[in-house]
Amino acid sequence: MNFSQSTFVTSAATLKDCPPDSVAEVAFAGRSNAGKSSAINSLCKQTRLARISKTPGRTQLINFFKIEEGNYLVDLPGYGFAKVPLAVKNKWQFELEQYLRKREALVGLVLLSDIRHPLKEFDRMMIEWSVQSQLPLHLLLTKSDKLKRSAAQNALLKVSRELEGYDEVSVQLFSSLKNTGLDETRKVISTWLVNDND
Repeated sequence: MNFSQSTFVTSAATLKDCPPDSVAEVAFAGRSNAGKSSAINSLCKQTRLARISKTPGRTQLINFFKIEEGNYLVDLPGYGFAKVPLAVKNKWQFELEQYLRKREALVGLVLLSDIRHPLKEFDRMMIEWSVQSQLPLHLLLTKSDKLKRSAAQNALLKVSRELEGYDEVSVQLFSSLKNTGLDETRKVISTWLVNDND
């Protein structure tokens, strides 16, 4: 799977606006400051594929990036920080829920969580939902470069223990800045996409 060939295709406001040619897609979810856009850019070896904003919560639409024919990465609206009216926020959450529940092409979820504050309420909700939906989830502990190596390993161990018993959930360290964990993440995503295409 050639991630570096990825291209932006469309931004969808609702489920019906999602690309009809998608066979398999992996969605990226997380709080607004978790680093979803940075992660997508790093994984695809591009600097401006997914737009990065200094204001958390600017991703208000569901953004689709085509890796190759029928296979997509999807950047979901961030949760939490956006300074927008409650009615707007509620609409995002509704469309996000519609996508997660009804999008048949969805084969896996990459959840990003800041390693310094892992497994917040939203993260736990997403993990529980994915387990109930029997959808595989891969947790990236982002910004691992902010901690010393031993502290990062300890955080990984602690989160791994919390997730014991969740067969469909995996976890790793990740840093867009230091390119930590890119190959591991690409391998997980490629496996999900390839398996679904077979």
